[in-house]
Amino acid sequence: MVRHKHHFKIAFALAIAAGSWGVYWLPQRILEDGGLTGGWGTISQMMIGILLLTPISLWRKYKGRTSGLEIPFVGFLTGSGFICYALSFLLTDVVRALIMFYMIPVWTTIFEIYFLKKRPGLERVLTLSLALGGLWVVFSQSNIIPLPQNAGDWLALIGGVLFGAGLVRLEISKTDGVFPVIFSFFVYGTIFNIFAGFILKDYLGPMPPIEAFASMFIFLVLISVFYFIPTGVVIMWSPSVLGAGLCAILYLSEIVVGVISAGILTDETFGWREVVGSTMIVVGGVLAVVLAPKEEK
Repeated sequence: MVRHKHHFKIAFALAIAAGSWGVYWLPQRILEDGGLTGGWGTISQMMIGILLLTPISLWRKYKGRTSGLEIPFVGFLTGSGFICYALSFLLTDVVRALIMFYMIPVWTTIFEIYFLKKRPGLERVLTLSLALGGLWVVFSQSNIIPLPQNAGDWLALIGGVLFGAGLVRLEISKTDGVFPVIFSFFVYGTIFNIFAGFILKDYLGPMPPIEAFASMFIFLVLISVFYFIPTGVVIMWSPSVLGAGLCAILYLSEIVVGVISAGILTDETFGWREVVGSTMIVVGGVLAVVLAPKEEK
């Protein structure tokens, strides 16, 4: 893969988009306060995404372009990975879910070696060690060994594997722009969400009353239009131009923003571990961007 002429700009945009997910807990709390508890907020956002993007998909199909339904493999991997991550919070501690899911850089590196026949250089070893080391330092106060211990841990870990595989698939997929990718993510992610929701119905709880969905509808549309979809476009498009391995490391910016925002807006601790770990993640991300090979054979 030849380095894109806007390599640094795209990497910066991805870090911002992924980092913005570090405050995703804020709209989630608003949805919960509005009655969409137990993962129903996530399901609602996926459905709203389909509702908003379907007219564009139909128009593209009418014009003879790909709609997104033609790439189910990409949509299933990325969509199901995200849903597993979102639902894992219902079954395990937040810290455990974050650690299990954000092993993504490891999986993307393994998949690139096995499927794309890439040989990671010393720069990947260095940046990966810094990024994952920072992740460990941030959460080390919980003395967590990154091994699954319950169903939620397994769900988050599997979600990371699926999403990592989706990133590698995106790296080699030739699609007609980014729209088919994001629409595929919503459609096939929602299908998986319905299936997973049926399996985990005891944890999702009963469906909220229609009044709860109605009262939150405008808010759901707003966060979809100005937050969920725009950041998703950047996150889903970037692997095709930056490579899955680099993107996986930059995704860890969510941890940095999440830790900082939680320390400022809540009673969560923000001490030396958070400072050192976040710094390691940032340095790892910056070096991953700067040291990325200009041409990979």
